[in-house]
Amino acid sequence: MIIDDEEDMLHGLSRILPQELDRVQVETHSSALRGLEHIRQQPVDVLLLDIRMPEMDGLDVLSAVKEMDPWLTVVMITAYGSIETAVEAIKRGAYDFITKPFEIPDLVLVLNKALERSQLIRENLNLRKKVSESTPFADFVGQSPTMRRLYDGIQALAPTDYSVLIRGESGTGKELAARALHNLSRRSSRRMVAVNCPAIPEHLLESELFGHKKGAFTGADQDHAGMFLEADKSTLLLDEVGDLPVSIQTKMLRALQEGEIRPLGGHKPRKVDVRIISCTNQDLEAKIKSRTFREDLYYRLNVVTLRAPSLSEIQEDIPLLADHFLRAVCRELELPLKRFSLAAVQSMMHRSWPGNVRELQNFVRRVVLFSPDEEIGLAEIRSAADSLYGANERSEPDSYENKPFEPYLQAKEGLVEKFTGEYVSRLLQHTGGNVTRASEIAGLSRTALQKIMRRQGIRSHDFRGSSAGN
Repeated sequence: MIIDDEEDMLHGLSRILPQELDRVQVETHSSALRGLEHIRQQPVDVLLLDIRMPEMDGLDVLSAVKEMDPWLTVVMITAYGSIETAVEAIKRGAYDFITKPFEIPDLVLVLNKALERSQLIRENLNLRKKVSESTPFADFVGQSPTMRRLYDGIQALAPTDYSVLIRGESGTGKELAARALHNLSRRSSRRMVAVNCPAIPEHLLESELFGHKKGAFTGADQDHAGMFLEADKSTLLLDEVGDLPVSIQTKMLRALQEGEIRPLGGHKPRKVDVRIISCTNQDLEAKIKSRTFREDLYYRLNVVTLRAPSLSEIQEDIPLLADHFLRAVCRELELPLKRFSLAAVQSMMHRSWPGNVRELQNFVRRVVLFSPDEEIGLAEIRSAADSLYGANERSEPDSYENKPFEPYLQAKEGLVEKFTGEYVSRLLQHTGGNVTRASEIAGLSRTALQKIMRRQGIRSHDFRGSSAGN
């Protein structure tokens, strides 16, 4: 859809664009209100929107459109080349902008990119909806080929009783995979029992796993069933199994080989029907060589292996994950729903996340807490990264020399942010911190300038007395 008050341009573009863009239908409106009503009734993929219109300001139209469809891809048209207006449009959710007069090939290039973005977003949203409708995978978000292979592996193994070893770095969702295996199995009617191996002291772990009889040791004033018996006819999850003490490994091996347990202080073994799922982020093969993990137990636990991928392996899933966590945090804090700008998402995609999904989740929480505006942009991402990791630590490269193929929109917004901060600082230096005078010189309203200052973290009183130029 194109919304612009210039009828001649609408007529020309409605004739030319269908010839230049594959399988695209063009709708045009010279009235912003009629265009909004059309979008309300029949959503579009891409909106080409003029900033300056007599009936309704284009930025206000952009805000109204984003309320109806936060994922709509919007390209702004401006004849004025105002960098501040363009920045404001991007901050409000525009994907890109193009300046009049423009050449048709340049417009077609921008629109093709916008259409590609829209298609990817719609596909991801549809896939995520399908996954969320499947209860065992309700907590999973990723739809990359790597994650789909994990889903396929879970679905193939779930109906069996094979012992499964789930491997992966910390924060990759190994326990989620274990719960999905259980929920899809024939044992799902009974609760899965989970034990965090390093969290229980060694002298208590045997009792917790296999149970004890009254009087078996000091303080054992009653019988205790233990986790194996609790998991009878169900699944026992051994989380961080690499930390299982060697003394317990021997008893664990016997329980798995014989299908029975003997509680501490007991004389009769108890038969149990338990499926074992184990998780670890450790190199068990190295532990076998160092004789801190039994090789025979390893093969009992590792009948089949599943691997939870690190976030660096599923980089294309970061937009879905970030949006999922953003919505969850807004619900938790009872805040109005916020959104990430495209450049903010691209920035997160190009950062390293050694803590994987868990680190990304905590990062999103921090960004939301310290972002007052509806849209979270590149500046907020960088500010949160600097406060967490220190300036220039674990951030995406910031220059063309360091990152020759930095995404276009991210590079553009980064330069715009840098220019804006430097411009406003110089302006306030010139006016001695006089915001009213600075806004007059910049051709901005006082409110608009103050909003930019808040976003940039610039305070007027830091410049007072610095110049007599006002």
